[in-house]
Amino acid sequence: MEWESRTVVHVKRHSRVFEVAVRGEIDYDESDLLEAAWAEADEAALPATVVDLSGLTFGDSQLLRALLDVRRRHAASGRAFVIFGPLHDSVTRLFAVSGTLSHFTITESRDAALRYVGI
Repeated sequence: MEWESRTVVHVKRHSRVFEVAVRGEIDYDESDLLEAAWAEADEAALPATVVDLSGLTFGDSQLLRALLDVRRRHAASGRAFVIFGPLHDSVTRLFAVSGTLSHFTITESRDAALRYVGI
């Protein structure tokens, strides 16, 4: 059996911000891509991580679990964690239906996210 994912998780380290961009869909099969990105963010231990979900078209409970977990780890170590979009309707619905929207800082753009973290 052949398997191919169109999901891409790209990480970039700046002087004070770790940036993660997610494109495609995140479910159980792709959740390891996020875990690898979060591990790099934890290792870098920069003051803030911003996550671009503007290219994410679908996420399930695995996405939600990964985001809640990394947000908790950032809070525990005093680091900022900001998601930016604009978010696809299905991603917004995931946050709304699960009641977790208020658990995250979400901005409408990369510039707004960077301003929020003081960059």
